[in-house]
Amino acid sequence: MSSVAVLTQESFNEHRSGLLPEQVKSAVAGPSGAEDEDSLPTYKDAFPPLPEKPLPEGVQETGNAWTTKIKPLKSSVITQVFHVPLEERKYKDMNQFGEGDQAKVCLDIMHKTGAHLELSMAKDQGLSIMVSGKHDAVMKARKEIVSRLQTQASATVAIPKEHHRFVIGKSGEKLQELELKTATKIQIPRPEDPSNLIKISGTKEGLEKAKHEILLISAEQDKRAVERMNIEKVYHPFITGAYNKLVGEWMQETGARINVPPPSVNKTEIVITGEKEQVALAMAKIKKIYEEKANSYTVSSVSAPSWLHRFIIGKKGQNLAKITQQMPKVHIEFTEGEDKITLEGPTKDVQIVQGQIEAVVTDLVSRMDYTEISVDPKFHRHLIGKGGANINRIKEQHKVSVRIPPDNEKSNLIRIEGDPQGVQEAKKELLELASRMENERTKDMIIEQRFHRAIIGQKGEKIKEIRDKFPEVIINFPDPTQKSDIVQLRGPRTEVEKCTKFMQKMVAEMVENSFSVSVPIFKQFHKNIIGKGGANIKKIREETNTKIDLPAENSNSEMIVITGKKANCEAAKNRILAIQKELANITEVEVSIPSKLHNSLIGSKGRFVRSIMEECGGVHIHFPTEGSGIDAVTIRGPAEEVEKAKKQLLSLAEEKQIKGHTVELRAKPEYHKFLIGKGGGNIRKVRDSTGARIIFPTADDKDQELITVIGTEEAVAEAQKELEALIKSLDNVVEDVMIVDPKHHRFFVARRGQVLRDIADEYGGVIVSFPRTGSQSDKVTLKGAKDCLEAAKKRMLEMIEDLDAQVIMECVIPQKFHRSIMGPKGSRIQQITKDHNVQIKFPDRDDQQGKYHSEYQ
Repeated sequence: MSSVAVLTQESFNEHRSGLLPEQVKSAVAGPSGAEDEDSLPTYKDAFPPLPEKPLPEGVQETGNAWTTKIKPLKSSVITQVFHVPLEERKYKDMNQFGEGDQAKVCLDIMHKTGAHLELSMAKDQGLSIMVSGKHDAVMKARKEIVSRLQTQASATVAIPKEHHRFVIGKSGEKLQELELKTATKIQIPRPEDPSNLIKISGTKEGLEKAKHEILLISAEQDKRAVERMNIEKVYHPFITGAYNKLVGEWMQETGARINVPPPSVNKTEIVITGEKEQVALAMAKIKKIYEEKANSYTVSSVSAPSWLHRFIIGKKGQNLAKITQQMPKVHIEFTEGEDKITLEGPTKDVQIVQGQIEAVVTDLVSRMDYTEISVDPKFHRHLIGKGGANINRIKEQHKVSVRIPPDNEKSNLIRIEGDPQGVQEAKKELLELASRMENERTKDMIIEQRFHRAIIGQKGEKIKEIRDKFPEVIINFPDPTQKSDIVQLRGPRTEVEKCTKFMQKMVAEMVENSFSVSVPIFKQFHKNIIGKGGANIKKIREETNTKIDLPAENSNSEMIVITGKKANCEAAKNRILAIQKELANITEVEVSIPSKLHNSLIGSKGRFVRSIMEECGGVHIHFPTEGSGIDAVTIRGPAEEVEKAKKQLLSLAEEKQIKGHTVELRAKPEYHKFLIGKGGGNIRKVRDSTGARIIFPTADDKDQELITVIGTEEAVAEAQKELEALIKSLDNVVEDVMIVDPKHHRFFVARRGQVLRDIADEYGGVIVSFPRTGSQSDKVTLKGAKDCLEAAKKRMLEMIEDLDAQVIMECVIPQKFHRSIMGPKGSRIQQITKDHNVQIKFPDRDDQQGKYHSEYQ
């Protein structure tokens, strides 16, 4: 009889943290020495397979390589070990364990069923597979293993032809059920075929199940005697004999058919069919064997704490294997959570095995101990540490095994096993760690994200200083992309509180130093504010302890931003304004306008006040803070422009206060420049004739089509009428042709058509098309609103007259000076051409003959 151990997960699975090397000594009585964590059972080598021998000719095999005695377990978690002989392995080309298709299949089975699989190679190159998990999961995994890791075989079973229809069933339902149940393919001869052989293909285990079921169906239909004997499955191997030799001899001797369920079928019923005398004879033989074996068969148990079970089994089942190899007829069973080991087998063999296991238990109890401590599950992951660093250090230092329950168990019990002294030391350290964690505090500080970079410092220098000051506190900043203000501090309660106060003080100073004020300074004076080599601005920064930011040189902004403490910012602002006042005829006046009108004068997003500033040479108009109740409005700039702005502001205020009326119109943005006219000429005519103020959107406004008209109701209505007429005429698109000498074409299309773009901007988006380069045509096409087109045509004719009147002069300058004259990216020479409205051409560097290629207009 083969020896198979049914092992539970608790008895065999290591705790999730694992064991350490040289932890557990040999559990077998007699030998001594160290045995590392790997020596604990993984089931790979727990049970050596029985040798396979060929079947005697003419004898059907009802057993197979999956001979496993499985008794009902009290626990829902079970472990089974299966063996696939070399000749039945589907994948035989594995050089190393864990590689190739075989490993992929096992991973897939684990994912699909939820069971845990471990594989190992036996000495005979057969495959041992340990499957553990809940009963249903193990059964599903077993079925998958059989079908996917074993080769497929075929067999035939002969039953009377008239019984075939009962195997098929109504509409083939019985046959389909049988194929699903046994995972086989069953082929039944057609009615016209005289053969009584049914062919079955599938795994070896499936073949045996299918044969058994088919023979049962046939037996039920047989008119001869049918007897059923319920005999415990443990005695079936004694009845079948090795390789079914004994049951085969009985069938030949008695003439009866004896159907014993294969080991993989969980049935105890043995079915005998035949003539009455044959059946009676076969039953007597079976009963005799059963009684003999029942009297010489013993079930016993050994008391052993469940936590010691895995040490008794040993590495890969080596300790247990030493016992089972000597007593192969003894079945040893370990059950999860029970403090006993069950033994079944011949009485003498059971007594010997019992004595050996009792000796092992006595030895382990004398030199090993365990304890359990209670720790809140929320601290478990901290005890384990990153990558198991903390728990592995404790296990290595104290030579113990520590089992921390997984999260899904929601248990607070941690189990420590090993040397008694090591167990107590590990217990003390784990409790200290847990106590420290209970005293740990996590605090969230609300710090505006704009201060995070300042707290961290360049290359993290400032935050490093804070961490060095509070080494036990972990400071975490949010990712900049999250736009979060929460900074998390974690560590001992007192240290977290100290760190919080320190950082709050730091932030308070930053807030105090983050007051900001914007000072409008005319663009032409920015370079004077900076001073030679930045001397002026540097001095103001140092003496006022402020941060001063000027707009980029190519920016249209005039605002200089000062940041720091409020008093310091005001001091810096006054010094900058003083510089501007010294440099130009800058005057400052205050105009008293009721504060209730301020918002209406400023307009949506400053539209109204901005239009006045632009019309009056860029003067600066400053309104007091909203809600202050102050009526004084400050105007600063050149004296003439300030006076002009003052009049417009007072006029606008009067309109708003007495008879203000507003209308909004819409026109395409490309029409705006034409409506305004060169130097504001067109719009001034409308304003002078109607008395209304017309405000166009700036580049920063969202709605680029909106035109606002302000004034008295009559003035607004008249201006609206004129503007609508102009806009309507602009929508009237026409096309015209003008003659331009080809020699002037280059002027208009040079620099990627900059001149044409300027014309389009100024004259309502008129499209001007010149003939292709190389063409001798002098016809130029214009397309756009009629008024715009005529104005653009007139402007182009003026340009052509200027071109005809131009002269060319050559100026000899040594080539080594060309680069400095042109300036960075041609900036200097471009400014000269712009200021004097001329074209300047430089020869290429390698052109010794003075041919002109670098052109600036």
